[in-house]
Amino acid sequence: MSLLRTFIAIEIPKNIHNAIEEQTAGLKAALGPSLVRWVPVDNIHLTLKFLGDISPTNVELLAQMLSQEASQQQAFEIQFEGLGVFPNQRRPRVLWIGIQAPAGLETLQHGIEAATTRLGYPAEVRPFSPHLTIGRVKQNVGGEGMQSIRTALQGARVGELGRAPVKNLTLFKSELKPTGAEYTQLHAAPLAD
Repeated sequence: MSLLRTFIAIEIPKNIHNAIEEQTAGLKAALGPSLVRWVPVDNIHLTLKFLGDISPTNVELLAQMLSQEASQQQAFEIQFEGLGVFPNQRRPRVLWIGIQAPAGLETLQHGIEAATTRLGYPAEVRPFSPHLTIGRVKQNVGGEGMQSIRTALQGARVGELGRAPVKNLTLFKSELKPTGAEYTQLHAAPLAD
């Protein structure tokens, strides 16, 4: 039985994907595909918990847990705005879009973290920092390439991209293919109205 690579996330609507594409086009053109591996815009989502490889027999248990956690949280709205990097401007590794959300998002993420830990999944050691990953700096980028990335980031601006309601949590399967990651929804759990 082959394992499934999975994660729990909030899907991002098409209008936000389109706004991200428009506002990051200049940055992508400046850096190109040689320095940064860009996330296909349709794959951009807000990860709440990366589970890694799981047994297919655990999908139903995770779906029940997700439905339970989602039902305890009222639907809310999040705003997308700004551009940032992890870990810092000097050594950028991950390029991301910022998220402003009510406390409900953090409550929801903590609930999922606690529930998945109870199910035996490893706890995340880093504090939750909501963001949308748009690109990852390639491993082999040297000093000159890093300088190009820093320069491009200094000139890049991402303003307000819009707001979106959060009404569901989704358990996704991720398949790594030569063309990139392909995501398949395994379960969607509605938040309370």
